[in-house]
Amino acid sequence: MLIGVPKEIKNHEYRIGLTPAGARELTSQGHQVIVQRDGGKAIGLTNEMYEKAGAQIVDSAEEIFKRADMIIKVKEPQPVECAMLRPGQLLYTYLHLAPDPEQTKALVKSGATCIAYETVTDRKGGLPLLAPMSEVAGRMSIQAGAHALEKAQGGSGVLLGGVPGVKPAEVLVIGGGVVGINAARMAMGLNARVTILDRSLDRLKYLDELYGDKITTLYSTLDAIEELLPQSDLVIGAVLIPGAAAPKLVSRKQLGLMKPGSVLVDVAIDQGGCFETSKATTHQNPTYEVDGIIHYCVANMPGGVARTSTFALTNATLPYAVKLANKGPAAMLDDEHLLNGLNVHAGKVTYEAVAKDLGYDFVPAAKALKA
Repeated sequence: MLIGVPKEIKNHEYRIGLTPAGARELTSQGHQVIVQRDGGKAIGLTNEMYEKAGAQIVDSAEEIFKRADMIIKVKEPQPVECAMLRPGQLLYTYLHLAPDPEQTKALVKSGATCIAYETVTDRKGGLPLLAPMSEVAGRMSIQAGAHALEKAQGGSGVLLGGVPGVKPAEVLVIGGGVVGINAARMAMGLNARVTILDRSLDRLKYLDELYGDKITTLYSTLDAIEELLPQSDLVIGAVLIPGAAAPKLVSRKQLGLMKPGSVLVDVAIDQGGCFETSKATTHQNPTYEVDGIIHYCVANMPGGVARTSTFALTNATLPYAVKLANKGPAAMLDDEHLLNGLNVHAGKVTYEAVAKDLGYDFVPAAKALKA
């Protein structure tokens, strides 16, 4: 199979879909890999490193989309990229379709086979290709929130860990999954006081056993959120419904409960955000203020630490890329977890949550592939 890796074009996105080591794994199994010139240069992955791994360097994204059987990316394809996709071509990347009707429409129109990292599953019910970026985003959410709390950034001027004689900040983490647990770890490491909310009693028990009295665990209800907002300096939105739009957990009215200069970090922004007042921002302009509350809603947070993120992502995505390269779309029929990653195929929406949220007829993935 001919595999193409274009340079990412989203604002301040420096990650690349495949490392040189990943390219070597694929070429060693008889596949061809073409990489766009300087696609990884910003993070120290040079053209020479890819060539040494057996890849070919090409000058343009147009050539990659024209020639490749499978496109490996990081972020969702931008409109100009969607327009270059063709029927039968494999697209393997993050998609986040539920809050993005225009991208969904373009992918349906393309006729391509589109596999979303964020809905591939594993035997434990986890999301193995989303997990590494969730780990990065969870950890980044605390350093981003701590920076936003600085007075010069519009925040309240509170240091997360406090100092002797001055109490530390109160951090509220809504959601105890991969993002939430990594955010909590970082906040605890900075000596902040951390409360984590979740609706899974098993997860709350796990967190309590793991961290004991270093953390407060509470069952997530509207009352619990409203009780905690007034005392919280930093709130991390870390909820996820796989493939679907994120639920809105903090309304604009509830912002009035918070202290001026408090900070909201919405890690769920890729799926539409979990705060009513959230709107996607970029690393170039990461924050904005609503009713005295600072919002950080960068839609590609891990892109801020692009080198770490690229290696972590390729570690997770490569085994499935090899399966797809070896068998093509049939690989999904042999692997139910990879099959769960199929969101669009030959003009049909094959992920139920996306179809429901955006009003498409749902065609089960296996049925679509066998048609």
